[in-house]
Amino acid sequence: MMNKFNLFFALLISVLFTSCIPTKDLIYLQDKSNGETANQSVEAINQKPYRLQISDVLDVSIKSKNPELTEMFNASNRVSGAVSEQAVYMSGYHVDDHGNIRLPILDEVNVLGRTVEEVRKLIEERLLRDHFTTEAGIFVTVKLAGFRFVTNGELGTTGTKILFQEKVNILEAVANSGDINLTGDRKDVIVMRKFPHGTETFHIDLTDVNAMKSPVYNLQPNDYIYVKPLKQKTWGTGKTGLESLSTFITLLSLTTTVFLLLRN
Repeated sequence: MMNKFNLFFALLISVLFTSCIPTKDLIYLQDKSNGETANQSVEAINQKPYRLQISDVLDVSIKSKNPELTEMFNASNRVSGAVSEQAVYMSGYHVDDHGNIRLPILDEVNVLGRTVEEVRKLIEERLLRDHFTTEAGIFVTVKLAGFRFVTNGELGTTGTKILFQEKVNILEAVANSGDINLTGDRKDVIVMRKFPHGTETFHIDLTDVNAMKSPVYNLQPNDYIYVKPLKQKTWGTGKTGLESLSTFITLLSLTTTVFLLLRN
């Protein structure tokens, strides 16, 4: 009986201490060649321009030498004083289910699958062709009214996030979601991205500096980020050494009690 108890005791210690989450699994962008946090620059891969999808929101600004001629286009600029980025989003031009936005005078403009630069040129060409001359000095700018992405899983906060900037990388998205929990798997973060042909799934190791070379390190609007739980969460043995020690003491006490009862 004593030999069985010793064997069980040894196995218990082994399981509990291997259940702790190592520090190296919590540090981002490590140089795995020497185990240190990377300090060298990494060449980023070429990122293809984003192509607009249904439910995107565009901020379209049209200016000319005579502001009165183009005032009707700039709904967000009618607000007195400084315009907040949230207000621009609310008053922007939404891409409908047919891939169109509706602009004054121009009515429907199909933007689905186009880049914002292609949409800018399209609007400018239609204005100059049908409504203005080159002497009007038409100046068109088009951009997304907020960078939208979704987070789920082992993060501080989950759900739809909107950042009011043109580019967002995955570490910025994680930081704006309250960081990955201790029980989150940083080595295998899943990113689902929509394309015209369907949705593709990517895997990225955020503890490796080579993550910066991944095609999903720089996000695209409407990306879905999922962080899986580590096996330690399922085991429930503790995330840190102190938590594991507490669990170990509880189990040891229970085991000792059972052993004494069986001995008697």
